[in-house]
Amino acid sequence: MQRTAIPAALLLLPVSLFAQWVNVKTPGIPRTPDGKPNLTASVPRTADGKPDLSGLWGPGPNLYWVSIIQNIKDGAIFKPEAQAVFRKRAAEYNLDNPASRCLPLGPGDIFASESRIIQLPTEVALLRSGSAGDRRIFLDGRELPKDPDPTWRGYSVGRWEGDTLVVETAGFNDVGWLDQMGHPRSEKLHVTERFRRVDFGHIQFQISFDDPDTLAKPLTISLAMNYLADTEPLEFVCNENERDRAHLVGGELKPKIQLGGPALAKYAGTYEPTNTGASFKLPSASLTISLVNGQLYVWDMPLFPQSETLFASRLGDMEFSMDAGGEVTGLTTFGALGDELRAVRKR
Repeated sequence: MQRTAIPAALLLLPVSLFAQWVNVKTPGIPRTPDGKPNLTASVPRTADGKPDLSGLWGPGPNLYWVSIIQNIKDGAIFKPEAQAVFRKRAAEYNLDNPASRCLPLGPGDIFASESRIIQLPTEVALLRSGSAGDRRIFLDGRELPKDPDPTWRGYSVGRWEGDTLVVETAGFNDVGWLDQMGHPRSEKLHVTERFRRVDFGHIQFQISFDDPDTLAKPLTISLAMNYLADTEPLEFVCNENERDRAHLVGGELKPKIQLGGPALAKYAGTYEPTNTGASFKLPSASLTISLVNGQLYVWDMPLFPQSETLFASRLGDMEFSMDAGGEVTGLTTFGALGDELRAVRKR
């Protein structure tokens, strides 16, 4: 079976590379007696008493940058027209994925890239490498533009609600995607983010997507952001001389064998990725395999049986492993260049 090129691109694009100045300690941060960063120390504050969010931060383990929907039941939040756009993009092997042309995800970049936050009294800047790019959040009391020129990242204004920085962003274009899998957005997308630093090394982050053209109701996701001490990210520049996209061929995926609901039920469950090969480690975030009306799904993408253990999807060819008793114990997703995402079954 031909391997798709999508998984290799999806899994490798947002990698944060840390190796520069690894022996240089971050100055001015609290440390334990053994010299390690004290990530549970108290929250630093600015001269006006606000929590100081400054520092290098990375998102906690998650796969929302791949798919903003992690369970088939949550996919129903998209309106039928938006679901049709998503299915069309999947059928075309995501040929128009902005990431394949080094273009940003927009709000979805927060799930994948580290951010150097620089906080000033009237502005917060997020410095990010690669296609994620830099971002400015204005705290000077201005309102969002009434009739904005649509952009990839939108326009952001913020305010403090107690110790929580609340950021409103609008003015997105409708060309960008919400994630690498192709869930759509419109120019009416409004994003609300909340940053609350709970101690020195941790931020509670929440993001809500509200788009009356694509979503039946707002979609809210929460995750942790962790302080990255004693390191600096390497420069990452997305190569615009991309030569793979022309070789991707769309087409409808179909089952090669027929498996009934009872035979498929054993594959449903939660799987925790362990790695994608010897040279690349994926954060521990779960893959959900669901069985709905006799159809097996990974997140909200259908899986099509090619054999009793091998399934095809737009995420890649997925092969399930079993123990001697026939119980499913894990899976492996194959990429185009020999890369593998292996996962063990948790429940």
